[in-house]
Amino acid sequence: MPENGGEVVILGSGTSHGVPMVGCRCPICQSTDPKNNRTRSSILVRAPEGNIIVDTTPEMRLQLVREQVDLVHAAIFTHGHADHIFGLDDLRQFGFLLDRDIPLFCEPLVEEQLRLAFSYAFRPPADPKRRGAIPRFDMQPMTLEPFELLGVRVQPLRLFHGSLPIVGFRIGELAYCTDVSEIPDETWPLLDGVQVLVIDALRFRPHPTHFNIEQAIEASRRIGAKQTYLTHICHDIEHQTVERELPEGVNLAYDGLKFACELQ
Repeated sequence: MPENGGEVVILGSGTSHGVPMVGCRCPICQSTDPKNNRTRSSILVRAPEGNIIVDTTPEMRLQLVREQVDLVHAAIFTHGHADHIFGLDDLRQFGFLLDRDIPLFCEPLVEEQLRLAFSYAFRPPADPKRRGAIPRFDMQPMTLEPFELLGVRVQPLRLFHGSLPIVGFRIGELAYCTDVSEIPDETWPLLDGVQVLVIDALRFRPHPTHFNIEQAIEASRRIGAKQTYLTHICHDIEHQTVERELPEGVNLAYDGLKFACELQ
């Protein structure tokens, strides 16, 4: 591991439906290969001073249990769609264990969506003595300016998910760009020097709000990343078959994938 390195864990690599998809009997949804089982997209960054989770998916608790993650110290959010925020309540365990508020970094629209969806979590507690049941969150409004968090510098990246402005994140030599269909001109310079890219690649066919595999590979080549992992993958993609077709340095992400990356 590099001197300033850390570990990144792919908690989930699937679409908003997950794979297998409810009601689908396609070969991939019925596959016995665990790499074809994909929970909703998220990563965990093991930073020098604690664990940062990017998005709180509906399966977040299961993802953290699977990876034996004992503590999450902070959360940062790409956008407010259900598959990226609806596990928020399970962060309250960490506020209790750490005996402090868990900082949540997000743009104003995402803050509004979190406060609407989890209104109880942001009200004064009716019974302060029930400490384990009370979410302890510290909302941190986020702009596109870089900020320090748990010993690393986090650079938000403006991306577009269809017409919706969202953010990706650059931390050291890592860039995480999920749910992206466009990287605007002002963001490309912020990706200079990225060595490990985790990027949305829904399927082979075009999609109006996501990169397909060809577009993701093109973005990777433009950035010059040494290693690229394709994520937010739908049930069109059979892991072993597609993995063999990808160019060198490009691989499919899968739930539980871990890799070292210089974060500072």
